[in-house]
Amino acid sequence: MRDCLRNVAPHDYDVTTSALPTETLNVFSDLPVIETGLKQGTVTVLWEGLPVEVTTYRVDGDYGDGRHPDDVCFTRCLQEDLARRDFTVNAMAWAPDTGVVDPFCGAEDLHNGVLRCVGDPERRFTEDGLRILRGLRFASVLGFSLERSTERALRKLKDRLNVVSAERIREEFLRLLCGPCVFDVLSAYWEVIGVFLPEILPCVGFDQRNYHHIYNVYEHSLHVVEAVPPQPRLRLAALLHDIAKPPCFSLDENGVGHFYGHPSRSAEIADEILRRLRLSNEDRIAVVTLIKHHDTPIEPTETAVRRKLNKLGSRSFFDLLTLMRGDNLAQAPEFRGRQKTYDVLEQIANRILAEKQCFSLKDLAVDGRDLMALGLQGRQIGDGLEFLLDAVLDGKCSNQKDELLCFFKNNRGFSLDKF
Repeated sequence: MRDCLRNVAPHDYDVTTSALPTETLNVFSDLPVIETGLKQGTVTVLWEGLPVEVTTYRVDGDYGDGRHPDDVCFTRCLQEDLARRDFTVNAMAWAPDTGVVDPFCGAEDLHNGVLRCVGDPERRFTEDGLRILRGLRFASVLGFSLERSTERALRKLKDRLNVVSAERIREEFLRLLCGPCVFDVLSAYWEVIGVFLPEILPCVGFDQRNYHHIYNVYEHSLHVVEAVPPQPRLRLAALLHDIAKPPCFSLDENGVGHFYGHPSRSAEIADEILRRLRLSNEDRIAVVTLIKHHDTPIEPTETAVRRKLNKLGSRSFFDLLTLMRGDNLAQAPEFRGRQKTYDVLEQIANRILAEKQCFSLKDLAVDGRDLMALGLQGRQIGDGLEFLLDAVLDGKCSNQKDELLCFFKNNRGFSLDKF
C-alpha cells in the first residue's frame, strides 16, 4: 500500500484477510500453497509464479523474546490487525470494495514524509527491537524524518537491538547503507548504530589533526559512503575503511596527525565486524580486501595495473578505484586532484581487459603439462608458472606459448634446482 501511494512499483504483495488459515487453504486449493507459518496465520500462495503471503487478521500477544509474539489470536477486525503494525505508513490496507483503509492516518504521514509509530512508540520498540533499525532504514531509503515521540523512544530504547539476531541486523543495515539519505541518518543516529557497531564510536568527533582532512574521522567516512555507488560491498568498505584511525593515531613533532598502519588494522577490525554480522565469506573477503588496499598508491603504468589486476581480480580492482575516488573526494579540496590519476588507471585497466592481456595464471598460454614436458615436477611446476606470469606482467615476455617456453629455457641462470 505504501509503495502504491508513492507511485512506486511494489516488489512484492502481502494480502491480509478475515479468513482463518484453514479457510485460506480451502480457497486456494487449486494453486500451489506453502504453509509458511500457520500458527501465525500465514500461508504463501504461488500465483502465476509470484509468491503472495496471505495472513489472517490477528492480534499479537506478549513479545517475550523482544522480537516475536509469544502467541497470536485471530480476529475478524481489520483495524485490530493494523493496530499491531510498526509505523503508520505500514498500517494501511486496500480492498476493491472499500478502497484505502487508513485508521492511523498513514497516508497523511506518507505525504508529509513522516515516520510515526502506530500507538505508543515505546511499546512498539519494546515489542520488537528490530523496529528501531527498520525505522532508520525507512528514513534512509525513503528520506523520511522521525516524528518527535517516535525519535525519542527510538533513542531511549536503542539497546533493544542487542536482542536482535545478527542476520536481521545485517539485512536491515545493508538496506539502510544503500539508501539515498544514508549520510543524514548515520550522522544523526550514530549512537544507535553504535549499539551493534561499537567500533565506530571512537571515530565520532575524532579530530584528524592533518592538513589533508577537513572532517573528523566519522564525518570523513560518511562522506566516502555518500560518494560511492549504493552497493553493499562499496558502502561497507567506505564506512569501515578508516575505522582503525583512532587507535593508530600519533602526532609528529609539528603537531600533525598520522595514522601509520591503519589500512591493515582497519581491515582486521572490519573482518571481525563482518564475521559478527554473518556476512557471506565472499562479500566479507571482498570488503576486507578493499579496505586493506585503499591507501596503497597504484602507478599509472600497464605493469602496475596488470599486477594489481592479478592480485585483486577485475571486479575488486574497479571497486578499489571507486573507493579511492570517494576517499579522495572526502579530503580537503586542495588534495582532491587524484581523480585524474584514477581516470588514467581505469583507462589502462579497460585497455588490458579489451586486449585480453594476461594478468593471471588462467590466462597464461602455457600450463603445467608444458612444464612437465621440460622435466619439472611437483612444486617446481607451480613455481615455474609463477615465474612466467611475472615475466608477462613485467612485459619481459609476450603471452605466446613458444615465446614463453623459449624464455623459460633461455633464462640466464635457469636450472631445475632453482625451481
